[in-house]
Amino acid sequence: MPIRRTVVRLALPLALSISHIASAQISAKAKAIHESANVIDTHADTPQRFLDGNFDIGSTDPKDPGHISLDKARAGNLGAVFFSIWVGPKYSDGHFARTAFDLIDSVYEQAARHPDRMMMAFSAADIERARKEKKLAALMGIEGGHAIENDIHLLRNFYRLGVRYMTLTWANTNEWADSSGDQKDPKVQHHNGLAEFGKQVVLEMNRLGMMVDISHVSDKTFYDTIATTKAPLIASHSSARALTNQPRNMTDDMLRAVTKNGGVVQVNFFNGFLDENFRKAMDAQKKEREAADAEHTAKLKASGKAATYFATEPVEREWLARLPRTPLKSLIDHIDHIAKVAGVDHVGLGSDFDGVSGATPDGINSAADLPKITQALLDRGYSSDDIHKILCGNLLRVFREVERVSRTMRASSKTLRK
Repeated sequence: MPIRRTVVRLALPLALSISHIASAQISAKAKAIHESANVIDTHADTPQRFLDGNFDIGSTDPKDPGHISLDKARAGNLGAVFFSIWVGPKYSDGHFARTAFDLIDSVYEQAARHPDRMMMAFSAADIERARKEKKLAALMGIEGGHAIENDIHLLRNFYRLGVRYMTLTWANTNEWADSSGDQKDPKVQHHNGLAEFGKQVVLEMNRLGMMVDISHVSDKTFYDTIATTKAPLIASHSSARALTNQPRNMTDDMLRAVTKNGGVVQVNFFNGFLDENFRKAMDAQKKEREAADAEHTAKLKASGKAATYFATEPVEREWLARLPRTPLKSLIDHIDHIAKVAGVDHVGLGSDFDGVSGATPDGINSAADLPKITQALLDRGYSSDDIHKILCGNLLRVFREVERVSRTMRASSKTLRK
């Protein structure tokens, strides 16, 4: 008991200092709008820190460079976060599913450590319940369909464990869907979009009630998925290609297709997806950056240490820190563009926190700074109702519709699954 009391006394000033930083230059109106919303972020890579960095989400370390902690989430009124179950192909030694299970376990362990401030959530209703209980709702999304190892049974097991979306590909094309990340690589066997098994995966996700995520997929895979799905899609962390010419971003035609589908595009906070000049500067340093990464990885292996993403990420962070940070305006420009092209009912937030090596817009240093986005949207003339849609309402609407489609499909299913 004495130790616990001491921790509380030390944690309180940090939480207050974070709140003070986050609320700087936030008007009373913006603060009221932001705090009345149940803010949802559909993509955070913090599980890499949980698993390989032994990071505790309850950390009160003022020097922690991470984007997500319970204090930072509370200061930014972050109500729900989808933790990314990202299986980096070069870090998992081919054991994709096993690595995914380990990452899932790491999220559950964090919730178990902090039951008074965090809870696992599996539905739209759970997100709302967590808010009433004043807890962070922890959800999960698999990033990269290679994690199911071409096995529909694994997909179902991931759903049973709480995974509520899956990105069909990561930067790598898998055996059933093309990625946007390797379209120019002649060594990769592509499928001209979504293969037949990929279509089965999409329909099974519909049946299960797992949101289909098209961030990272090739353009052809996107359109094949739109034609296949019976439920609205999400792009869990994508931005607008019209503003930044990155194949990970979505074209205006794709945005309009999402509108017809009823889905939502959750805007990514990574500077390389938000600013064309930053993207070009990244490309210019790519060879040197990759060489430094390879050298660091070789040193880790030579010393008998595991070359995990967490262990190698500092090199990427160091190189990206050499580039000027993108202004917050760039992030708002992407939200604004998607709202104008797809409609304000089809845009939200998918930060990619803890997965972008610190390369976020100026002023967005962690989840504590989320109120600045609300202030910027208010300054652009967005109404409180529309800001609520962007912060949470649009994603909740899609999530509920995915759940409804699942109930309908399950009720009408008359054939045994293989």
